[in-house]
Amino acid sequence: MALKSLLQFAICAVSLRIALAHQVPLGSTTEQPETWLSKYGPQIDQPFSGPLSFSHMPYSRCLEDESAQFDIAVLGMPFDTGTSYRPGARFGPYAIRSGSRRQREARGYSLAWGNNPYEQGSKILDCGDVPIIPFDNVLAMDQMQVAYSTLLDRPIASDQPVWVKGAQLAKDGREHPRIVSLGGDHTIVLPILRALNKVYGPVSVIHFDAHLDTWNGYPGTVSEQSRITHGTFFYVANEEGLVSNSSIHAGIRCKLVGLEDIQNDESVGFHFITSDDIDDHGVPAIIKRIRERVGDTPVYLSLDIDVIDPGLAPATGTPEAGGWTSREVKRIIRGLAGLNFVGADIVEVAPVYDHAEITGTAAADLVHDFLSMFMSQSPPTPHALPGSWPRDEL
Repeated sequence: MALKSLLQFAICAVSLRIALAHQVPLGSTTEQPETWLSKYGPQIDQPFSGPLSFSHMPYSRCLEDESAQFDIAVLGMPFDTGTSYRPGARFGPYAIRSGSRRQREARGYSLAWGNNPYEQGSKILDCGDVPIIPFDNVLAMDQMQVAYSTLLDRPIASDQPVWVKGAQLAKDGREHPRIVSLGGDHTIVLPILRALNKVYGPVSVIHFDAHLDTWNGYPGTVSEQSRITHGTFFYVANEEGLVSNSSIHAGIRCKLVGLEDIQNDESVGFHFITSDDIDDHGVPAIIKRIRERVGDTPVYLSLDIDVIDPGLAPATGTPEAGGWTSREVKRIIRGLAGLNFVGADIVEVAPVYDHAEITGTAAADLVHDFLSMFMSQSPPTPHALPGSWPRDEL
């Protein structure tokens, strides 16, 4: 019996010694679990992930954050209660930002422009959307004007001038930020022009559109506010002295009452280029005509997505067959670089009528062109035809 107890004790002693030999003492020698940052690095957004800002740019609610500084702001204006046919452009800022998901600062270089707009020394910031009321157009117009003025009056972020003539053209002699507005229907341009007028006075407008938008009203207009729609805002802007008599339309192909519409258009301060002129005269002639028309004046560029043929950009409120291609529009915009642009917009993107996001994607790419256009002192020189690498011509 004693022998059995002694054997059991010996077995227990050996087991305890083995267990103790495998224990890890408390202290800093414990292996720490590997973290995401230590293993994979920063948490970057994929093209299909992350918060929705234009081209994954830094985002701020600039209207309330008075410390937010920028040289160029992207601002959404989700307003569509001035439309005459198909509504839905209030979702345009969302669609354009969504269409920009494959774009980002790190891969912003364009062979056509020969630059990356995000690497030109200017701070570009997505300032979110104006919280526009959808029930009262009088209030909505004021909200858009106040929002635009709020950002326009901010000091620029850069220590050095980023736009050579910006201070010279402004009434107060200082450089102001420039804003790319994401519409919204085309009515948003009236409060924008009102805000710009306080800083620059009357401006020339380069207006890409299938429609004139200079009509003086629609049947059924019974109040002062009902005169203001996405087809009449330029007429009202002319009445208020906001546009110079050196403005021009490009891409016009809408149906008219008759030649009296053209006479009215000229009285509002516009000349026009039709969509067919690109076949008859070519892109270089169109660029030359636009540049001659606006000259050295302060220029605002407004682009209705329906200037592009609905086969390539169907998501718009008033589609017109026979438009320009997105490639042709992009080429014309490159030819306008170096003009005195005080701002730009892209409007009338209504994604409910889109498929495969083709309109939102086209609009986002045009916004990228606007940024390069702002940064360029002159149109980029076309490079030589491709040859062997490296190419000195690039």
